[in-house]
Amino acid sequence: MGYHDIQLQTELVKESGAFVHLVYQEIEKALIGQKTMVNGLLLALLADGHVLMEGLPGLAKTTAIKALAQVCKVDFSRIQFTPDLLPADLVGTQIYEQKSGEFRIKKGPLFSNFVLADEINRAPAKVQSALLETMQEKQITIGGQTFLLPEPFLVLATQNPIEQEGTYPLPEAQVDRFLLKILVQYPTPEEELEMLHKMGQILPTENNPISPILLGSEIIEARKVVDRIYVNEALMKYMVDLVTATRHPEQFKIQSLQSMITYGASPRASLSLLRCAKAQAFLNQRGFVVPQDVKDISYSVLRHRILLSYEAEAEEMNTDQIIKTILEHVPTP
Repeated sequence: MGYHDIQLQTELVKESGAFVHLVYQEIEKALIGQKTMVNGLLLALLADGHVLMEGLPGLAKTTAIKALAQVCKVDFSRIQFTPDLLPADLVGTQIYEQKSGEFRIKKGPLFSNFVLADEINRAPAKVQSALLETMQEKQITIGGQTFLLPEPFLVLATQNPIEQEGTYPLPEAQVDRFLLKILVQYPTPEEELEMLHKMGQILPTENNPISPILLGSEIIEARKVVDRIYVNEALMKYMVDLVTATRHPEQFKIQSLQSMITYGASPRASLSLLRCAKAQAFLNQRGFVVPQDVKDISYSVLRHRILLSYEAEAEEMNTDQIIKTILEHVPTP
């Protein structure tokens, strides 16, 4: 792609991505701070993937996805995962009607555009598998009938990092299906003070409701523009190098990590890096990807795809520290 083509692509991105600034503005009406979380949701939306969020209760995970659903004028459903949940509670079931003597399909809450799977690790493996299969296939079969899910379709699954009693940890192979894993942090004291000023009333006010500014069809069109964003060959090699370094750190002279990693990231990680880097460039109003785009999204793309060794856990090392070391050692193009 020549310089002129890249310029044209940037103009197209600026034109079709004019909504990005407006989306942030609207979400800010319901949410103070948490820019990393909102950015991750938009990345997932543009790159057509799903998000796993880890954060303590009360950090506005539900508020964020509800606000995004209002901005995008799409259906939203929330599923509270519990140990007694059944797959049919998610996907739906057949109901026998005595009057007609026939079975009727009752669709479950997964038939929405945006689905919040709250505390996914509280439900047993069968239920988790039902959700993850739906995420992958984007269709549901009930009683021999197959139904396509609406587009866009975004699943935001949350898990609580502190309450491990009565939980069923997600298997690594299933976690890999999430495009991003975002760690939701506490707001800053300044943001928390602003929250008290704006949202401290006992009776809620609707003086400044969120405006729907984006249609589902416009999200699909934006994805087509994201797909055409230019990525240099050297940058693609850089993405592959980052993923390779999680499997064979010794190739990049990071011997210290050899004993820290049991399994590195899968090829799905390389694809996810590419898709998210393009989406990040789109959010930055550019028609081409730069190395910083890749670095910015590396943590969210890779942190759930690296399995640490017992030695790493004994030394209290986490995956973010591993990724930081890799970014420091792998040559940037």
